Amino acid sequence: MKILIATEKPFASEAVKGIKQVIDNAGYEMVLLEKYSDKSQLLEAVKNVDAIIIRSDIVDAEVLEAAKDLKIVVRAGAGYDNVDLDAATARKVVVMNTPGQNSNAVAELALGLMVYAARNFFDGSSGTELYGKKLGIHAYGNVGRNVARIAKGFGMEIYAYDAFYPAESIEKEGVKAVSSAEELYETCQYVSLHIPATPETKKSINYDLLSKMPSKAVLINTARKEVIDEEGLAKLLEARPDFKYLTDIMPGNNDELKEKFPKRYFSTPKKMGAQTAEANNNAGIAAANQIVDFFLNGNRKFQVNK
Repeated sequence: MKILIATEKPFASEAVKGIKQVIDNAGYEMVLLEKYSDKSQLLEAVKNVDAIIIRSDIVDAEVLEAAKDLKIVVRAGAGYDNVDLDAATARKVVVMNTPGQNSNAVAELALGLMVYAARNFFDGSSGTELYGKKLGIHAYGNVGRNVARIAKGFGMEIYAYDAFYPAESIEKEGVKAVSSAEELYETCQYVSLHIPATPETKKSINYDLLSKMPSKAVLINTARKEVIDEEGLAKLLEARPDFKYLTDIMPGNNDELKEKFPKRYFSTPKKMGAQTAEANNNAGIAAANQIVDFFLNGNRKFQVNK
């Protein structure tokens, strides 16, 4: 079996070593494509490989067409909207993610952004504390639960909304479950977003929803760019001088927001949630183990296409 690691944004060298060890131990061959600058390089690399490990790399119908021998794609991370699931299913290619491997890293970043907002972007002025503030967690999956765990240490009052996670399970973890996204945003000064980008959620975080947030509201987005209605966000920042937005996914209107709202808007240059040595290792090695388990035992536990 030939397994390609195709990463325009490479794994850390230690992660690559760990992945290679898993693949070598299984008697398979590893092929490495890092820092490629053109899609044609990816199209060439996928020929004659049985499996691919990616990060934020795009695996679309064209890539799948070029990969004649491909049987499985594993996205090292939780999100998988960079893979064309319908095209993969049509070609009988299994697509998996590695849920939970990056969760703590993303959660720590979310709390770090909250501190940054509370302390006025460290500009030397007097800020506020997170202690006693109401935090709303929008989607209570692996990342959301880690956000709750860390926020408890700050003494925050924690609420959560998840359309698919039972309210009683949320309550058992010492978090207050609310019945709708509207209730979450009406209640909480801080909201941390962890919803995936789906047809239902794209642009769902809009002017009407955000305008429900109380005074001195802060929205943290370490989820997906597409879930934000960027025009609505700009309108809200214009209308509400008390509102702050911090993210690690640069919006399309970044220049406008940066110029107009320098004290209330912040974006990292690149997506930073999973950018830790630990998350890098965990997600990459998990992806390799899942591929080996799939080939040896037919395990499809983390399959995301049907």
